[in-house]
Amino acid sequence: MTDSVVTRFAPSPTGFLHIGGARTALFNWLYAKKTGGKMLLRIEDTDRERSTEPAIAAILDGLKWLGLDWDGDVIYQFSRAARHREVAEQLLASGKAYRCYATAEELTAMREKARAEGRTRLYDGMWRDRDPSEAPAGMKPTIRLKAPLTGETVIEDQVQGRVVWQNENLDDLVLLRGDGNPTYMLAVVVDDHDMGVTHVIRGDDHLINAARQKQIYDALGWDIPNMSHIPLIHGPDGSKLSKRHGALGVDAYRAMGYLPAALRSYLVRLGWSHGDQEIFSTQEMIDAFDLPAIGRSAARFDFAKLENLNGHYIRQADDRELVSQFESVLDYVPEGAELKAKLNDATRAQLLRAMPSLKERAKTLIELISGAYFIFADRPLQVEPKAAALLTPETRVLIGKLRIALETVTDWHAETTEAAMRNFAEQNNLKLGAVAQPLRVALTGRTTSPGIFDVLAVLGREECLARLGDQAAS
Repeated sequence: MTDSVVTRFAPSPTGFLHIGGARTALFNWLYAKKTGGKMLLRIEDTDRERSTEPAIAAILDGLKWLGLDWDGDVIYQFSRAARHREVAEQLLASGKAYRCYATAEELTAMREKARAEGRTRLYDGMWRDRDPSEAPAGMKPTIRLKAPLTGETVIEDQVQGRVVWQNENLDDLVLLRGDGNPTYMLAVVVDDHDMGVTHVIRGDDHLINAARQKQIYDALGWDIPNMSHIPLIHGPDGSKLSKRHGALGVDAYRAMGYLPAALRSYLVRLGWSHGDQEIFSTQEMIDAFDLPAIGRSAARFDFAKLENLNGHYIRQADDRELVSQFESVLDYVPEGAELKAKLNDATRAQLLRAMPSLKERAKTLIELISGAYFIFADRPLQVEPKAAALLTPETRVLIGKLRIALETVTDWHAETTEAAMRNFAEQNNLKLGAVAQPLRVALTGRTTSPGIFDVLAVLGREECLARLGDQAAS
């Protein structure tokens, strides 16, 4: 492998980091890591009306959260406009481009005529060989590429294979607008060339752009980068992934309680596979990744699969790391501020102690937060309706008796409290479940929780006896 591979991720900052963009960034990052190369980050902010600072911040945040770092400084496309203009002028001087003075009305008529005749080439080349002295006064021309009229434009794509376009169907594309601003097509080619990009890995919605960009490369006498156009991600119903399929931005998956490692592992398998392996460490992913192994058909996004995978990563995660992830997601949940206020050395220690039991049940950090609710609950507990229905007068009497039995336990941990409760159940001819559920309701206010003896151990003797006292028959 060469050490000179340079990939790039080049999002347009018109919204959050889309999940498809995140996968493109991941593929570029993996290929750069695999080959000992570099991944550069370019923000394609030439659309001044739609590019916003919050969107740029969301993209950078999303990449950092996913653990996808880039090499060098972020490059902003708009700041390079003077260089793009210089290249357009260079093409003009070498006769590879020309000034076009067609009016908006002429262009509209041309397009309509071409469409009516079923042609894909919409511009008829009216200024291709005309003398600029014939131009209407005061008209600001665009600069167009003098594209080849015959023959083929070919891309040897690592994913799509050999892709061929007939030149007679491709327009003389605009390089510089009448206001002097470069077009996206020109800016991308110049930036990729100047940044030394060797491999362009992007969505297959850019495949037609590749044909146009190849013509610009050829006109400039530059080598075209190695191309890989990856299929788009579809929703579970097979249509293009859209808002109606659920969350789209990486920030939304973060807010739903997914771990970055789980999302990375899920995204890498969308369109790329390595045997039947579902779960990868970062290093395994880097070692196994390759461009020809990317499939040509669209991948379907499956929330259930992502959730199961996330559950696996939560179960495997280090408990201390999960406490820190728990804290990081609080900014995104309704009760987050309230829980943050209650986080201190004591509650963090309780959370850490509860984690082995909590993580067995949770598929997301949100479920983890919900499961840990009992640690932060204020007395007297707010009892959920389903649990309140179990608090009959008889149950309240039983809770009072359980409290008395537990008062005798001085060395308080899961084993000793369990022994005391088993002993109580035997003496009173009860099954352990008949003891566990009233305890659960009294200690957590819910009908489901981590193992009840874990709950007793985590809350500690004093808090448990007080909560039982709140629910016992007076």
